[in-house]
Amino acid sequence: MGQVDCKRLCLSLFDYKTEKYVVAKNKKVGLLYRLLQLSILLYLVLWVFLVKKSYQDTDTSLQSAVVTKVKGVAYTNTSELGERLWDVADYVIPPQGENVFFVVTNLIVTANQRQGICAEHEDIPDGICFQDNDCDAGVPVIAGHGVKTGRCLRVRNSTRGTCEIFAWCPVETNSNPTEPLLREAEDFTIFIKNFIRFPKFNFSKANVLDNKHFLKSCRFGPKSHYCPIFHLGSVLHWAGSSFQDMALKGGVIGIHIEWDCDLDKAASECHPHYYFNRLDNKETKSVSSGYNFRFARYYRDAAGVEFRNLMKAYGIRFDVIVNGKAGKFNIIPTIINVGSGVALMGAGAFFCDLVLIYIIKTGEFYRDKKYEEVRGREDRSLESKGEAMKQGLEEDEPLEGDLPLEQPRNSSWKQNGSLDPQILRPARSGLHEDATVNEKQRQILQTVET
Repeated sequence: MGQVDCKRLCLSLFDYKTEKYVVAKNKKVGLLYRLLQLSILLYLVLWVFLVKKSYQDTDTSLQSAVVTKVKGVAYTNTSELGERLWDVADYVIPPQGENVFFVVTNLIVTANQRQGICAEHEDIPDGICFQDNDCDAGVPVIAGHGVKTGRCLRVRNSTRGTCEIFAWCPVETNSNPTEPLLREAEDFTIFIKNFIRFPKFNFSKANVLDNKHFLKSCRFGPKSHYCPIFHLGSVLHWAGSSFQDMALKGGVIGIHIEWDCDLDKAASECHPHYYFNRLDNKETKSVSSGYNFRFARYYRDAAGVEFRNLMKAYGIRFDVIVNGKAGKFNIIPTIINVGSGVALMGAGAFFCDLVLIYIIKTGEFYRDKKYEEVRGREDRSLESKGEAMKQGLEEDEPLEGDLPLEQPRNSSWKQNGSLDPQILRPARSGLHEDATVNEKQRQILQTVET
């Protein structure tokens, strides 16, 4: 038996098993199944393949380089600086033209500062004093401008004063700007050159056309993606702000360059897309709102003593942010997404089975048709034996035409010990003409009659 079972097991490996389908004539469930199939098919075709292009292999490891330049001049005439012409070297920081650059739009100038001894500004809390002991010599003023000398300077008979410090004197004033200094900055132009490369597909491109005459006269617009020269005021407008709002106290603007390249098409179809937004929180009104920093210009007088002009610069910071991805047809993601769609089809059939069997009113009827109870071999042999025994019992029962023999009573016997023929003689009216008479009964009747 072991060899037979082993052989049967080996042969079963080559069996092919197929499913048995039950066709349910239910219009509601059938309509639900077709709607699920149509929805899954539309999802695969429209969203997965056409919108997401999931049949492609993608590369998001974008390599990018950005070069920026600003062009324009501005004229100012102030009491601190006098008449002055501002060009790129004056208002663009840093001058190297990186992907982050700053354009000065406003200034607060503290002119002719020299290193010496002067009073700390009265708005500095750590610089307030009432006597000399409050000003420890050699200790820097917290959030101040210099180092304490140990003296408390008071005006006339005032009890409160400020500490004397060694610093660049006079100290910087804390005045706030009232109007932008470089109003002409709105008409400056920004040149952004961007080179990108997708290493997986060895694809490179730039956002600049190699045409000098075109670059000299063009300006960026909806129909000129390859003109990377932007009007500064327009950039602020596209970002949802105005030049007057940002020029006074400054702000941060993001210039986003998006490369979304379908490499199944020609390289000329891969275009840069630009988006602009304001990155700093313009809604927050606080002391530190806007964007500013300090820098100084150093000089020497005729006696060789160094002095400087301290400038607190307000302006607009531009962050050039480059993102992108490239896609190209690949059979592996195509097969994966088609397989996912087939699995979704199976999920739709499973859902319809649940509705058909458990939700609708006639579910019990369909459940009996779908699931078939099959007994094992041992259960079938026991059932066969039971049926055979039942048939044997039925064969032993008397036929419908047979007459049962009555037990003779004592009064039915004659004195000579013979049977009374009236008892043994059956009523003829009760016998059918075609009935089969028991052989033994016929022999007894013949003996009695003779």
